[in-house]
Amino acid sequence: MESSAAYQKMLAWRERKISQKNFVLILSFFVGIFASLAAFTLKGAIHLIQNLLINNFDPEKVNYWYLIFPSIGITLTYLFVRFIVKDDISHGVTRILYAISQRKSIIKLHNIWTSIVGSAVTIGFGGSVGAEAPIVLTGSAIGSNLGKFFKMDQKTMMLLIGCGAAGAVGGIFKAPIAGLMFTLEVLMLDMTLTSIIPLLISSVTATSLTYFLTGSSFMFQFTSYEPFDVGRIPQLIILGVVCGLVALYFTRGMYFLEGFYRKINSPLKKLIIGGITLGLLIFLFPPLYGEGYNTIEALLNGNIAQVLENSFVAGLSNNIWILVGYLVLIVMFKIFASTSTTSPGGVGGVFAPSLFVGCITGFIVATVMSHFGIVAPTTNFALAGMSGLMSGVMHAPLTGIFLIAELTGSYNLFMTLMIVSTISFITIRVFEKHSLYALRLAQKGELITHHKDRAVLTLLKMENVIETDLKELTPNMTLGELVKVIATSNRNIFPVVEPETRKFMGIVLLDEVRNIMFRQELYKRFTVKQLMIAPPATINYNTQMEVVMQIFEDSGAWNLPVVDDEKRYMGFVSKSKIFNSYRHVLVHFSNE
Repeated sequence: MESSAAYQKMLAWRERKISQKNFVLILSFFVGIFASLAAFTLKGAIHLIQNLLINNFDPEKVNYWYLIFPSIGITLTYLFVRFIVKDDISHGVTRILYAISQRKSIIKLHNIWTSIVGSAVTIGFGGSVGAEAPIVLTGSAIGSNLGKFFKMDQKTMMLLIGCGAAGAVGGIFKAPIAGLMFTLEVLMLDMTLTSIIPLLISSVTATSLTYFLTGSSFMFQFTSYEPFDVGRIPQLIILGVVCGLVALYFTRGMYFLEGFYRKINSPLKKLIIGGITLGLLIFLFPPLYGEGYNTIEALLNGNIAQVLENSFVAGLSNNIWILVGYLVLIVMFKIFASTSTTSPGGVGGVFAPSLFVGCITGFIVATVMSHFGIVAPTTNFALAGMSGLMSGVMHAPLTGIFLIAELTGSYNLFMTLMIVSTISFITIRVFEKHSLYALRLAQKGELITHHKDRAVLTLLKMENVIETDLKELTPNMTLGELVKVIATSNRNIFPVVEPETRKFMGIVLLDEVRNIMFRQELYKRFTVKQLMIAPPATINYNTQMEVVMQIFEDSGAWNLPVVDDEKRYMGFVSKSKIFNSYRHVLVHFSNE
């Protein structure tokens, strides 16, 4: 009781002494610090596990262990999630979008640490995924729970989730602008300038702390790249189109393979199939082991022999078509390796896989062009490919541009990155309007979008607009009894409900009985069952509001009954009530 009283006094003191706007800035600063520390912890845990495995075994003699390690990691992570977490912590960014759309921006407290543990084990043992999406979920969980602790409203909670994501991306990549852009392009609704300031504070704070903890070196080290040349714009356009098509394959392929694993009901079968698939792929294509950042750095430096080490084409790097064919197969099978890591129980994201596939795609295009005498610097194209793939997969061109520039320090290549990212984004948008993150929710109608009108509809809930005060009728009521109900009602529509089962039967409209309701000789001749009609449509209580509005448009109705899954009557919803609630939410949502 005393602690509760102290907590309430603290909240009251904060409200008196610190304005809401200033307090959000303070919270965004601490969110940035915690997100950076979480990113540092995760990276350290991954490297610790990897070093323990490598130091205990001689890589020259026990290569077959690397086929088993990823399966061990997936299994350990599955057991951790199943018996300790007891909640789904996969697909981090998708879960953030779902929290914004469906859970009033509330992310469970355990996500602050469970994603770190799960992804550290998965990736440390060689799972073919990235650590970035789990740390973004961790950062967003920090923001959400800080907001919840201080009793922030939903709009502020949403902003703090964005601050956590911006801080996580900025912290793990040392890329503050990319952190901001990722939040704006992938996660958030329409943002005002006032809202952007907290995002910047979190991102810059996290990045600064990461520099302090790890030094000022860039994530990828390479010798040189060539400056932008206007004459190479046609080649860059071609690369952009190729990146867009590869991003389409990446997106559709990942979604299809996730669906394949979802159809397998037995967790043991998933682990066996995923482990065998991943082990076989790593045996044939060693670059698929782990995050793939070593492969990226090798390609950026032109070290092809390192990429082909321990593979069935080792020593054949001088044959361009064998090299290109091998790299194309890696691009094709990366989605199989990543899905076989996450779907059976591993934890990881598609940040690293998209960078990995993008780098190889850019390198392939440059190699083929150079073979035919077309000037295409491999380092430039590898960097641009990374930007193009990320732009296409995430539908976030600005994130792709700034992330690669900040990751590598290649700020002089902005024009190269911009051209490829823009063309890639345009290309994939022709075929797929949703990013991989959003596609998982869009198929269920659970996606909150960047269009404010649809976003506000998503924020509306049926419980806020349903009307339950309409006078109910039973099928056996006579016309005389109906007239008495009409006399005490101020509505012109009446639901007919089976009294015992509450099953919805139909409706009676005042206009339909007006011509007989004053003829007393008919009062016992007609029953409600004879007078009722079917409504133009019925709405399930769990239907998303955007779908509800589409039903209203298709039916032309202004009032429709609401039923549950068992067709039991719940109430009525009116288009005018939705419009009024929409205007209220829109004003609250947009007000700064």
